[in-house]
This record gives sequence, C-alpha cells and structure tokens, in this order.
Amino acid sequence: MYTHSNEVITEGKPLSETGKALILVHGRGATAESILGLAQQLPVQDFTLYAPQATNHSWYPYSFMAPEEQNQPALDSALERLDELVKSILDQGVKSEDLYFAGFSQGACLTSEYTSRNARKYGGLLLFTGGLIGQQLDTSKYKGDFAGTPVLITTGNPDPHVPVSRVEETVGVMEKLGASVTKKVYPGRPHTIGREELELASQILKAPNKD
Repeated sequence: MYTHSNEVITEGKPLSETGKALILVHGRGATAESILGLAQQLPVQDFTLYAPQATNHSWYPYSFMAPEEQNQPALDSALERLDELVKSILDQGVKSEDLYFAGFSQGACLTSEYTSRNARKYGGLLLFTGGLIGQQLDTSKYKGDFAGTPVLITTGNPDPHVPVSRVEETVGVMEKLGASVTKKVYPGRPHTIGREELELASQILKAPNKD
C-alpha cells in the first residue's frame, strides 16, 4: 500500500485570525517550500497557507496523461491527503467559499482532479499549467456544484507536459460543474508561471466573496 506522508507546512497568521485558507500544491520534483515561495508573489497576507509535501517529491509516478491505473496507488493516496487537509480546515469553521487552491504542473493536475471530484463553492482555483488526470477522462467521477467558483487555468503552447487539448477538456468539465473559468494559453511560453498569470491569480485572491 502506497501512502503519502502527512507532512504539511503552514505559514501566515493562524486560521482563527484569517478565516481564509490557501492550499498550495507543488509540482513533480519540487517541495512544499518551493510552492510557498510562489505565494510571496501573491496577495496572501490575509490567508493561512498550507503546503502538503509529496513523498519523494512526486504525487504520482507517470504522466498525468497516462492510463490512471499506472499512477495508482500513489494517485489515490495523494487525493486522500488533500481530502484530509481540506476536512481539517473546514472542521475549524472555515466555509468552503473561503478555501482556495493553487497548484503548478503536477500540483495543478492533482488540484483540478480533487476539486472536480469534490465540486463545491470554493473561493478560487488557480491551476497553473495542468488539467484533469487520465488517458481518457471518466467524467462520471466528477460530481458536485462549483456554484460559480472562479477558476484560472493556464498553459503554454506547446507545453512539454500539458497539451492544450487537455486544458480545454478540463475547462469543459469544470464549466459543466458550474465553475466560472478563465483559460489562458501562452504561445511559446516555457514550463513556468508568467507575470500575467500571477496578476490574474491575484485578482481572484483579492475579489470579495459574494454570498
């Protein structure tokens, strides 16, 4: 049985003070510390930050476009770890609409997969170069109602890991689940996060929640 560690790095003011949480999910080969570095470029002073750490720096072994069974059991364990973290935050009295996610690359793929399987009104989803997981998407797995959750999803074209076609499929699934999606495709952009992406993400993080 493969299980990811329970390691989560927390930064910022206590959740009891902020009432808002941002979960940051790192990419393959990266660390919780590295994705927290991204947060320094975002307006997160009023958020409590959570960054889970994948065992061996990878949430699952193969490409997110591989047949899903090839990425098991690591993928299921990664989804469980995210679910445990989400529940621990919500159990502290945070509303789901005050819970935000940000992920890059493999972290964006895992975040899109988790939130689409557990769609609800989140504060916002920042998906930097990623998409839903699997060789073919099994849309029966994606349930719930995003209820207008703002989603930013981006990629380069071409990107060495994330084809635009999968980003477009992901947009379609999320919109069917009620998300308000902003898609940005950057011609010739390397596998990184650009300035405009950070500015668009900042707008979502700064937007007042509408009840």
